Amino acid sequence: MRAVITKLHQALPHLLLIAAGGVTTLAFAPYTLWWLPLLSLALLVFLLQRAPTAKQAALRGFSFGLGWFGVGISWVHVSIDQFGGLPLAGSLGLMALLVSYLALFPALASLLSYKLQRPAFTPLLFAACWTVAEWLRSWLFTGFPWLSMGYSQTSSGLRDFAPLLGETGISFLLVFSAAALAQLFTPQRVLSRYSYAFIAGLLFLFSPQLVKFNGWQYGEQQLSVALVQGNIKQDLRWAPEQEWPTMLKYMDMTRPNFQADLIIWPEAAIPRLEPVAQDFLDNLNRAALYQNTAVISGILDYHSQTEQAWNNLIVLGKRYTDSTDGDYFYGHGNRYSKHHLLPIGEFVPLESLLRKLAPIFDLPMSSFSRGSYVQPNLVANSYHLLPAICFEIAFPAQIAANMTDATQLLLTVSNDAWFGDSIGPHQHLQIAQMRALEFGRPLLRATNTGVTATVDASGNISAKAAQFTEAVLQDNIRLTNGQTPYTRFGDWPLAIFCALLLLLFTALALLRRRKNR
Repeated sequence: MRAVITKLHQALPHLLLIAAGGVTTLAFAPYTLWWLPLLSLALLVFLLQRAPTAKQAALRGFSFGLGWFGVGISWVHVSIDQFGGLPLAGSLGLMALLVSYLALFPALASLLSYKLQRPAFTPLLFAACWTVAEWLRSWLFTGFPWLSMGYSQTSSGLRDFAPLLGETGISFLLVFSAAALAQLFTPQRVLSRYSYAFIAGLLFLFSPQLVKFNGWQYGEQQLSVALVQGNIKQDLRWAPEQEWPTMLKYMDMTRPNFQADLIIWPEAAIPRLEPVAQDFLDNLNRAALYQNTAVISGILDYHSQTEQAWNNLIVLGKRYTDSTDGDYFYGHGNRYSKHHLLPIGEFVPLESLLRKLAPIFDLPMSSFSRGSYVQPNLVANSYHLLPAICFEIAFPAQIAANMTDATQLLLTVSNDAWFGDSIGPHQHLQIAQMRALEFGRPLLRATNTGVTATVDASGNISAKAAQFTEAVLQDNIRLTNGQTPYTRFGDWPLAIFCALLLLLFTALALLRRRKNR
């Protein structure tokens, strides 16, 4: 009996952290209980400070990650289960591998902070270690920055730091604040215990004052938009007999809305390859031109000679308000090709090996070529739009690299039908909200099944269409002028700060070991 109690006592920190990580999902959309990470991360820091060994510290971080990602990205299983062609055991096994991989990053942050620990400086050290680990997660193997902690703060006061420090900076401040809360329960000197909590309180209290430093302001110009949500079921999207019905549906939904300045169709809304859809595209081009508007649509392009395919956005109708001819023709330059491809969904690593293993590695349309990292903005009816297709909106560095002085709007299109009625599409929209906040530009989000929405330059959702309905979302968008500090400097100031902190704490740790010899 004593042995059982001992094992339960040893397992208790890990069980608590798995639960804390899982509950942290409620901080993100659609629940937005933004204060939860302060408690869950504080518990993680509290238990890390009491870990007996470095190995135990890493395991405690890993346990937190298992709960965090096991619940937070559970929606990924919807697509694997329904479209992956795997038995349930296989799809659950694949999810377990993904969750375990992602849990390695909080484990790394926990291990680093334990190895370099300076009890009086825990909030700064842990926040820096966490930031470095999260940066690695956003980059390694093309990156998967989903559920980064800063996104949970789109409803809190910390959101006002976005134009200055970006989501990464908000994540740093949130983790710092949580560690400061944990510091209250450590046997440190009174000044050390309470000073960090005082600073964290000031961050939340005075963050609204940062608006005056955001670098942008509203201009005089407004435009009307119509975002078309076709609500095409995923299993019908590429059925040959559904090509014309789908294209006609989008035309029928668009026709009453030609008065809008811009009309947006979702990712790959036209289910016919661009080279063989020319008759349809020419008609749409002429109709938009006649109505003095422009249509931006997702479509797949395929070059049979090179056997290359691209996930594209194209502009039809008026490029400029004074255009007298529709500017569209096949191969024209006013288009965008997706750069950041989704692993498995749009490209398969180790393709020759993996495609033979299971249907999920051999999905239709899963071998795309990349567009360039930096591409010209789309120009539609004289408006300049910075596009991001689906997953790309989660990568702020790519958005920053494509921002120009002329950029007026952020545009993201997606097809979240893959993930059904799950929390995934809501998290996706929350990520888009953060991009609007960071760059001080209104954002348009057109999707197949939802969530289709418009977001103002302050990151607030202006209008939203109901999910899983045929809908045309109309809104008037107020444009902005100026550049945010984050647009100019990106994550570099924070990266340098974290690097210097870690170098300092590493040097101190090495000196401490030398003295102890």
